Amino acid sequence: MIHHWFYKESQMFVRIAGLPRRIKIFIMLFCDVILLPLALYSAIALRLGTIRPEVSPFWWLFLAIPFLTVPIFVRVGLYRAVIRYMDDRIIATVFYGVSLSVLLLTAAVVMGNVTGVPRSSIVIYWIIAIAYITSSRFIARGVLRSLEREQDRRQPVAIYGAGRSGLQTALALMSGPEFRPVAFFDDNRQLHGTSVAGIRVYSPDEALNIMGAEDCNQLLIAMPSASRSRRREIIQRFENVDIRLKTLPGIGELVDGKVRIEDIREVGVEDLLGRDPVPPFEDLIKSCIRDKVVLVTGAGGSIGSELCRQIILNTPKKLIIFEQAEYALYKIEQDILKHRINFEVVPVLGDVLNTEHLEKIIASHGVQTIYHAAAYKHVPLVESNVIAGIVNNVFGTLSASKAAIKCKVETFVLISTDKAVRPTNIMGASKRLAELVLQGLSQDKSHSTRFCMVRFGNVLGSSGSVVPLFKEQIRHGGPVTVTHPDITRYFMTIPEAAQLVLQAGAMGKGGDVFVLDMGESVKIVDLAKKMIELSGLEVRNPDTGQGDISIEFTGLRPGEKLYEELLIGENVSWTAHPRIMTAEEASIELSKLMQSLDQMRSACSTGDEPAVREVLKRLVPEYKPT
Repeated sequence: MIHHWFYKESQMFVRIAGLPRRIKIFIMLFCDVILLPLALYSAIALRLGTIRPEVSPFWWLFLAIPFLTVPIFVRVGLYRAVIRYMDDRIIATVFYGVSLSVLLLTAAVVMGNVTGVPRSSIVIYWIIAIAYITSSRFIARGVLRSLEREQDRRQPVAIYGAGRSGLQTALALMSGPEFRPVAFFDDNRQLHGTSVAGIRVYSPDEALNIMGAEDCNQLLIAMPSASRSRRREIIQRFENVDIRLKTLPGIGELVDGKVRIEDIREVGVEDLLGRDPVPPFEDLIKSCIRDKVVLVTGAGGSIGSELCRQIILNTPKKLIIFEQAEYALYKIEQDILKHRINFEVVPVLGDVLNTEHLEKIIASHGVQTIYHAAAYKHVPLVESNVIAGIVNNVFGTLSASKAAIKCKVETFVLISTDKAVRPTNIMGASKRLAELVLQGLSQDKSHSTRFCMVRFGNVLGSSGSVVPLFKEQIRHGGPVTVTHPDITRYFMTIPEAAQLVLQAGAMGKGGDVFVLDMGESVKIVDLAKKMIELSGLEVRNPDTGQGDISIEFTGLRPGEKLYEELLIGENVSWTAHPRIMTAEEASIELSKLMQSLDQMRSACSTGDEPAVREVLKRLVPEYKPT
């Protein structure tokens, strides 16, 4: 019988919750019309010490009080509040509204010369009215939220960070279809035990117990202003437990419309490996871009596309995006146009080996700065396609640089790689030879083009990085393949790499080799383990067979090194930027270099791969193929 009564009551509340907002506002208003006279009656009864005080001489006050107060509530916005998302600020609104009501009630009693109303009862009414109106809202909110929890099919999620971003994130999630916030965790001890938007705030030390009690296995890190090192500490705190970590875009980006709340993403390995960024040197980053015509080759690639995104933030006069792959060009053009830029973007479908076409583009647009990112970078593929790799990486760079000289381009920046240092593969050797081409051309003082190259290691998430490969392998249940248990690599996020490239390019005097500080090298097997754990899975133990994803070692691939270096020689010095170094590398006399390149070009045209390798070994003596 009791169960049946509760069921009927809950169904009634469900129907009320589903009513149009106008009707629900009318219901709240009707409740206030009842509660306000009741508050005045309660105040007089308390003051006189009787349940049935004599109120007939001033009965009209009970009718007047709603007419005096409800318009004030409307004015202060009490009926605009959405009950289920109401927070503690509603108390201030009610306090303000009731206080004005009390002033009007006092004026009515005094000016109407009402007798029989104890003056102190008005003060009691003030307190009781605030209590009645506020508690009615919180009771309604509690009922609605309990009904929502019973019927809610959304995923329970906890939020780390109960500050402004955490609050706005929680409110956004509450109104969304996917997540239901159940708890806050925050490092601030003063917040522990309090409620934010009706959600309890706990100490992070209680996280596992609270999330277990709430049947919640997802944690959102809502700390957009926290440093990478702090975020890394939080992520590591929840390693090796069955909790899926997610991170949120900065609330500023949400407000600006750059990203949406739907862009909640899994915590990635970049959150663990990424460093705290060094603020860019504005004078450096703008000197080659602001109000200049800029061309990016290989604009559809991982680095090329990020260079374009960074360039548009510094308002060039015109940006020319040069790309060989049609879809990649279309994609980066659409990405740029989303930013509502106020300068011209020119998409050009073409090959850097077509010097005449490139010259025509540079000359017709008056290009002043070129970032040359077009290259073949995948080590095993280039190793098995030697001539294609040499033609694209070496002669593509030579073609672009000659076009730059002929058209009097001011600055030409080559995107190089750490694999160019003592290379053991064709890709690295070809990039070192591309560096030598620019060093040789810098010896010629008859032109004004300033050449420089920027050398760095792997970027997280690029098309040639192990990170996308590992993600795909984990998605399919493994195994995750690592070539060698001791192999290490340097890693940097794509935005940081692109930003440093733009700044290094402005420092060059001619023939400079800039090396980016890549931080500490990372063991690839440790990277694989972290990625498995971040996916909420366990690394399979080869002895017991327990775990979800196994790691298998496949052996070094052709041309692959155990570790990468960034410098050939010892002559390195720091620049004004804390993460950019400059290296003095050996170069080849321009005439001898061009003579050897002619021989290499002839060998490439006839498909004579041994001859190509021979010239390559002669020009890059550090090249020691494995």
